[in-house]
Amino acid sequence: MRHFDLSPLYRSTIGFDRIFSLLDQATGPEATTYPPYNIERTDDNAYRITVAVAGFAEPELSIEVKENTLTISGEKQAEAENAKREVLHQGIAARAFVRRFQLADHVQVTGASLENGLLHVDLVREVPEAKKPRVIPIAANSQAKVLEANAA
Repeated sequence: MRHFDLSPLYRSTIGFDRIFSLLDQATGPEATTYPPYNIERTDDNAYRITVAVAGFAEPELSIEVKENTLTISGEKQAEAENAKREVLHQGIAARAFVRRFQLADHVQVTGASLENGLLHVDLVREVPEAKKPRVIPIAANSQAKVLEANAA
């Protein structure tokens, strides 16, 4: 059993609540493995999440982004013809699911596609110009001396 008590960190830090909440969620016992998924980097600032959703049609899937949380959910709709069939063995899971992913700041969902039972969600990190690093020019020594002379 792995459980870390993060309460001392809550008392001595300000503004890091989200990070500690993510750590608590990651170590929680309610981690589910259905449906399986991959996360891959497709470029320097581009990512793709691929979720195996075999048996789900496009209208039965939902993708939502809210407050840096990407939620992918699926719910099978009951069909009238299924009542007529008798299943002798059911190995293909068609149960409802909800899968959540925490997105970093400035990560946006750019698109989604359903192909061969795989749901692909494309993401890109777009850092605003104000948040990007910038180069500060260094003044020459002659200009620095002029500033000292004017100040005196």
